[in-house]
Amino acid sequence: MKAVGRSDASVGIRGRSARALARAGVIAGLVVLPIALAGCGPAPWNNWGYETSSPTPTSTRQTVAPPVKNDLSSGATQRDLQAGAVKATVDYWSTLSMDKWTADALKPISLSLITTIEPNDGQKVYLQRATMVAVPQSDTGDLAPLDPQVDAASVNPGYLVLSPYSYSQNFTVGPVPSNAISVTVQFTYDFLVQTTPTSNEYAKQTASDTLTIAIAQQ
Repeated sequence: MKAVGRSDASVGIRGRSARALARAGVIAGLVVLPIALAGCGPAPWNNWGYETSSPTPTSTRQTVAPPVKNDLSSGATQRDLQAGAVKATVDYWSTLSMDKWTADALKPISLSLITTIEPNDGQKVYLQRATMVAVPQSDTGDLAPLDPQVDAASVNPGYLVLSPYSYSQNFTVGPVPSNAISVTVQFTYDFLVQTTPTSNEYAKQTASDTLTIAIAQQ
């Protein structure tokens, strides 16, 4: 009977030991599991609101319109024109400031012209006619031209323009369409040149010139 009791006690001890080892294994597994999960998860600083790499910069292209040409931007300009043996020097200006060259304004252009001739054998040079045509431009091209303005000489054979005598006149560019950004002003000068100093016969020579003037945007 005593031997049997010892055997039962040994069995009980072994059973308790086995259960204790099983519980220890479970506890050990619970302790190891968070560590393994922590080792496999994302880096902690990724959850703190910081970026680990700089964003790729992007560039945007802006289209900038080229500035509108303006031959009167300084207030005046001078041109030398050649028509055969006649050289004409023309000064252009406007009494209206460029910031007031709006589409609906009356835009004056003044000019003064004087000529020389080479060779100079004593013959005279006369201006028979001066013509101005204004052609407005938009972003997409030319618009309809304005009516020509003509100053025809009221004396025969014309206005004497050989230095030291000169010709002065005022022209006006009228209202242009509201989408105009500039206006091209085309001038044509028709000269009569004596064939000899005492002759009543004349040779015709023509010179032309073009100004581009910006329209002030409102």
